[in-house]
Amino acid sequence: MSILVFAESSEGKFKKVALEVTSYGKKLAEQLDTNLVVVSAFAENTDPLAKHGAERILMGNSDALKTSDVAIWADFIVAAANQENAEVVIIDSSSNGAYVAPLVAAKLQAGFTSNVVALPLSTSPFVVKRNAFSTKAFSKTEIKTSKKVIGLAKNSFGLFESPVQSNVEDFSPDLGVGKIKRTSVDKATDEVSIADAEIIVAGGRGLKSGDNWGMIEDLAEVLGAAKACSKPVSDLGWRPHTEHVGQTGKQAATNLYIAIGISGAIQHLAGVNSSKVKVVINTDEEAPFFKAAEYGIVGDAFEIVPKLVEKLKEFKAENG
Repeated sequence: MSILVFAESSEGKFKKVALEVTSYGKKLAEQLDTNLVVVSAFAENTDPLAKHGAERILMGNSDALKTSDVAIWADFIVAAANQENAEVVIIDSSSNGAYVAPLVAAKLQAGFTSNVVALPLSTSPFVVKRNAFSTKAFSKTEIKTSKKVIGLAKNSFGLFESPVQSNVEDFSPDLGVGKIKRTSVDKATDEVSIADAEIIVAGGRGLKSGDNWGMIEDLAEVLGAAKACSKPVSDLGWRPHTEHVGQTGKQAATNLYIAIGISGAIQHLAGVNSSKVKVVINTDEEAPFFKAAEYGIVGDAFEIVPKLVEKLKEFKAENG
């Protein structure tokens, strides 16, 4: 028996979330007194995984994996789970993970729970703690099947170094041909992605126009943050839908989330509640976001944000 972790890579490098699921897998393997195996694809350097406890790494390089077809990726993970007789499969709860994890569970006839935030509360029975009600509460969920699939919530467990000498093995199962073909990919360059960001600066309709987005860009630049927006902003065409954060957009689970001119509709709050510290800047002191935020500033963003950027630049200049 073993623990299997799927570590997602992008352009040959591992995302932070891949190291987080590996850290989680290592700790769980120690808890269950078993070994950890990591399966991945197209990574150029596996040292980060070894640094976080990956004893064995199954590396795929098959052309079949050069696809957006999640069914192919699910088959890839299932093949690894069957080969290693994995008792628990751990996948992140990113947008990609949210698609592939249920397929893996169905193919393995395994119990599945998403948005897990901690190591099992007990292993017999197998009980995990997970976010519930759009992160407004926690639930304790028992997985009764012999095989289990866990979706780990982003930025919930943290990174833990457990350096080992890992063994990297070629893994090329027969995957067939995917039904989805990728025709083109448009990528933002030199920008922090919402998925990988430690800090997000988001703007809402309170900015009055897409022409005023410069203050969001300035603050994001000085903080090294990703830029985001509320759904009405993307619907109005001020910003692309790829920046929409909320229940129906991308999920934000950052260390710091700064909401500027966002009132805090329930759909938006549902997508950002997992962020550890939330700061809101709004002229309306009755805006719902103030009840959800750790810190709030009642005032005009057009006056506050430029001053904040100025002070941050001064601080960085003085402190290197």
